[in-house]
Amino acid sequence: MVLEDSKATLRQEALARRDALLPQERVAAAETIANRPLPFTVRPGMVVSAFLPIKTEINPLPLLRKLAAAGAKLALPVISGRGKPLAMRAYAFGDALAPGQWGIREPLPSAREVDPDVLLVPLACFDRRGHRIGYGAGYFDLTITRLRAIKPIIAAGIAFASQEVARVPETDRDARLDLVLTERETIDLRTSS
Repeated sequence: MVLEDSKATLRQEALARRDALLPQERVAAAETIANRPLPFTVRPGMVVSAFLPIKTEINPLPLLRKLAAAGAKLALPVISGRGKPLAMRAYAFGDALAPGQWGIREPLPSAREVDPDVLLVPLACFDRRGHRIGYGAGYFDLTITRLRAIKPIIAAGIAFASQEVARVPETDRDARLDLVLTERETIDLRTSS
């Protein structure tokens, strides 16, 4: 319970910092990330999944547009049920979306399920060891773990620099990030342990 309380406190404090950012700061941060060189090579047929931002999350859409222009195929998550990994469905700009759980827009059930090569992951806070705190349900941890069991992937957190914390307490269920993309820098964690 102490670990969960600690995570809840870190989440609350980081989200308060995120919420305090001005709208123009949010837009500028998303554009800065999209305009920076990519920390991985976009290969033909590569699938990149992202998320549609909710509340004051950083907007990954400028980066997704860049990735699509470079030839990546896109996907968005769909919640399959509590305690289950997310399903990733193919998505292209302009595709119809439907409201899913918590009103988050997601691809229609007719969209093909895919296994992404790169996941852009939302988060409440992160540290420089590659650990993150999400919103508490563990969907992205389950998804990253499932995908890593079947192929090499890159899990990249995308966030505002103000969401960084000194240390995220982790459990065996938590999946480490390979990269964290902020408006200040690209943090490459692929060679650290």
